[in-house]
Amino acid sequence: MGFESIMLLRFEVILAVIIFILLIMKLTDADTKVPVFLSVINVLLVLNFVAGLLPISEGVLFSGFFRTSGLIVLEKSILNLGVMLISFTAYTWLSKNQNRIEFYILLLSSLMGVFTMISSGHILTLYLGLEMSTIPLAGLANFNKSQKNSSEAGLKLILSSAFSTGIMLFGISLLYGAVGNLGFDFITTHLHPDALTLFAFTFIVGGFAFKMSIVPFHLWTADVYEGSPVSVTSFLSVISKGSVIFVFVSVLYTLFAGLKEAWIYEITILSILSMTIGNLFAMRQQNVKRFLAFSSIAQVGFVLVGIAGASVTGTSASIYFVLIYMMSNIGAFGVIGAISDTTGKETLSAYKGLYKASPFYALVFALSLFSLGGVPPTAGFFGKLFLLTSGMGNGLYVLLGFAAINLVLSLYNYLRVVKIMFIDEAEETLPAIGRNSFLTLALTLCIIGILAVGFIPPIYQYISSLSFGM
Repeated sequence: MGFESIMLLRFEVILAVIIFILLIMKLTDADTKVPVFLSVINVLLVLNFVAGLLPISEGVLFSGFFRTSGLIVLEKSILNLGVMLISFTAYTWLSKNQNRIEFYILLLSSLMGVFTMISSGHILTLYLGLEMSTIPLAGLANFNKSQKNSSEAGLKLILSSAFSTGIMLFGISLLYGAVGNLGFDFITTHLHPDALTLFAFTFIVGGFAFKMSIVPFHLWTADVYEGSPVSVTSFLSVISKGSVIFVFVSVLYTLFAGLKEAWIYEITILSILSMTIGNLFAMRQQNVKRFLAFSSIAQVGFVLVGIAGASVTGTSASIYFVLIYMMSNIGAFGVIGAISDTTGKETLSAYKGLYKASPFYALVFALSLFSLGGVPPTAGFFGKLFLLTSGMGNGLYVLLGFAAINLVLSLYNYLRVVKIMFIDEAEETLPAIGRNSFLTLALTLCIIGILAVGFIPPIYQYISSLSFGM
């Protein structure tokens, strides 16, 4: 393998090197000095993110099974940034955990699967990457082995994953029977909208819907989010879901572009269900992680509005929204993790009077929720604006009407939490909630992203220019 091939595999090679370093550290008990170890791994993740920003050529490897392009590099860089920020926010929790090396090995192994999935040029590579990214997540969800709900989360995740895998594999087998080849280029040129192809497409979309928590394939989400450690929940909500959105958009717009007239209506129905049920169920939640679980389901519904636009605008709007959603959710989960580490509580009532006890955390959480709700001038407003614009371009006015109603419902949900933090009086005095430099840096970067991304037009323009090259 030459230097050019290694450069095309740069993201995967760097991850493999870091995982190898972690294995050596485990054998030598290098994590006994906790602050040094966590600082070293965070520096490695920073270098990993920076290396991904270097120029890279486009190309294919392994007879077309692996491919890379400017858009794929951008998507991987966004996910690298997310993993780095999640690691920063997990500093306090990991400093108290004895299995911190195992945490990073599982985390980066899942990220390796994500990268394989994004760069896939063949259905089998896509499936392999999807499973590589999911199996380590079951171990991460069950990371708090002494807690029953964590074990329950790991079990539900692996069972739902196995079920969705079976559905997707059945669809893939039908697709192979209809087309005779599973290479992306071959499928794109030989796909015909017959009954067998549509049947195969429905099962494949069902497999993706499980991974993205689209209604009615969402039943595992709230329980897994609640039982998993906060940092794992953040990874599930942002990295896992965001990567599947990237791949889902690519598959719809390239592989199944010939079925557009059929899948637009399917995506429209799934979008309406996800937005509405996600927001309605979020209203009754008292656990903050379950609340954000249903919030994430509703957010995916808004992403589907943009995808249903079936245009280049839909691609760029979806990627742009995932970037904003990542900043907003990591900021929210960073605050949740800090409060959970201090108080051991994850109920919304634990946030009463947070503004008086810790104005910094309250402001970060509030801005993150405003961004998720699409309140101007946060970046979330621009993200949802572009998604709705994409849907409007295809004349999906009924879908846009449901989206408008759900914007109001989501705003009520997020303002309810803001009210708890800023107006409600605490039943007991909240303890001092400390923060370390890594957490402060992560939350600061998230807030800068939430406030600045929407006002920097070149970011969206750059994403849009890469999307035209799909």
